[in-house]
Amino acid sequence: MQKKLRRALCAGTAALALLALAPLNLTSLAQAQELKVAIGSQVTSIDPHYHNLTPNSTVAGMLFNSLVGTDARVRLRPNLAESWRPVDETTWEFKLRPGVKFHNGQDFTAEDVAFTLERVPNVPNSPSSYAQFVRAIKSVEIVDPLTIRFRTEGPYPQLPNDLTGVMMLDKQTHEGVSTEDFNTGRAAVGTGPFRFVSYRNGESVVLERNDNYWGDKPHWQKVSYRIITGDAGRTSALLAGDVDVIDQVPTSDLARLRKDNRVRVDETVGLRLIYLALDQAREDGSPLVTGPNGEKLDRNPLRDPRVRRALSLAVDRAAISARVMEEATVPTGQIMAEGIFGFAPDIAAPKADPNAAKKLLAEAGYPNGFRITLHGPNDRYMNDARIIQAVGQMWTRIGVQTAVEAQPFTTFIARAGRGETSAHLMGLAATTGEAATMLRSLVATQNREAGMGASNRGRYSNPALDAKLAEAMRTLDDGKREALLQEATRLMVADQGLIPVHIQKNAWALRRNLTIDARADEYTRAQDIRPAE
Repeated sequence: MQKKLRRALCAGTAALALLALAPLNLTSLAQAQELKVAIGSQVTSIDPHYHNLTPNSTVAGMLFNSLVGTDARVRLRPNLAESWRPVDETTWEFKLRPGVKFHNGQDFTAEDVAFTLERVPNVPNSPSSYAQFVRAIKSVEIVDPLTIRFRTEGPYPQLPNDLTGVMMLDKQTHEGVSTEDFNTGRAAVGTGPFRFVSYRNGESVVLERNDNYWGDKPHWQKVSYRIITGDAGRTSALLAGDVDVIDQVPTSDLARLRKDNRVRVDETVGLRLIYLALDQAREDGSPLVTGPNGEKLDRNPLRDPRVRRALSLAVDRAAISARVMEEATVPTGQIMAEGIFGFAPDIAAPKADPNAAKKLLAEAGYPNGFRITLHGPNDRYMNDARIIQAVGQMWTRIGVQTAVEAQPFTTFIARAGRGETSAHLMGLAATTGEAATMLRSLVATQNREAGMGASNRGRYSNPALDAKLAEAMRTLDDGKREALLQEATRLMVADQGLIPVHIQKNAWALRRNLTIDARADEYTRAQDIRPAE
């Protein structure tokens, strides 16, 4: 009864908010020159090299620039580098854009590039390092102020893709600065289309237009980003006129917002994989796995591929997509979205098969199952807490009695990074536009020196996969490289190194007289939003 009452009250509130939303006059919007955006995930830092997280990268992409940019479908395009080419099998040459200045008036030169690449792997306490994007570079040669060469140990075709994620800093300004210096604004100096005004952790980011920007000037003089992790709060803020744009449109609101002629909804299939990671580091038991009666186990069942396959077969991806996500996802059995470089067309999303899952558990020596705790965030991904609740019920049905613990992302990610979970839900987006980035981050054997396994928090390791991935990453021929990446993906799937669940669709809701470049990488950047013609 109480649930029904709450549902009715929420529906009534939403209906009133819809009635309150008035059409916005385009002329007044243009004159206002201020854009107000509500985003659904936490921005954990302004330091562009501290935490490889989409909300952080979004803000970084407004304050800073990378050498290589991407369009809305993650195809490479010039940015601070006007061009790049392989000089030989182990040398790349980049020509820098002339006339670019940092917000403080300093010229952007090859010296700044060399400094930036040295800083990236040395940022202290990074929860998810950007080091993987620069590890291939073994030496740097400054040819002249606008020409720089990178030497790699062997052929490395991914370098332009990797450098899309590395924001350039000013050597003179940023030498010796800390992450906190960025967060306070003292060091938040880039070459991007906007300048830093303020950052309040967990609350807001405020920017202003950089009128000296080298590229196309954004429409907005001021941009206010409010962090509203609650789904209802974001939708209400839009409908009440408090904000102009929201990202991560709640799945429960999509249908009615699509029909409302005062609101525009823009959608695209994204790059973000939602997956389940399992603790495979410990041999003699995992901290939150016990026998069916709570007894301590002398071995870790999650190291057995039969158990991992059983847990995967228990997950009804189609049901999660339809009932939990309301068709805002694409069920998957691999790490890449269809059409992205490295996608393996022969790997379909597995159909749920509880009976096969029970049989696999029995073969692995667990006919009566076991107990496990499944962790995940409750404020980071679309319906994240609801997904782990659904998965927990599905695992329980095959005899794996599952307790579910959802936490704020900042708390959860710290625990997951310390290896304090046995199973958890996470997401990662293939923002470089090819499978190599996802494979080396998620399932390559963890090796900080080599920049591998940066997000492999389950500590999965498969030497055959590592070898196939390494071969792909030194193969210059695109066709051969893609085939190798597909083979590496097949090895991961056969071994069930992790459990892919779905690829998210990206959705934004805007006032009708605004338009947005709907990006596959989920970035909600002010320069991509403008008044509709």
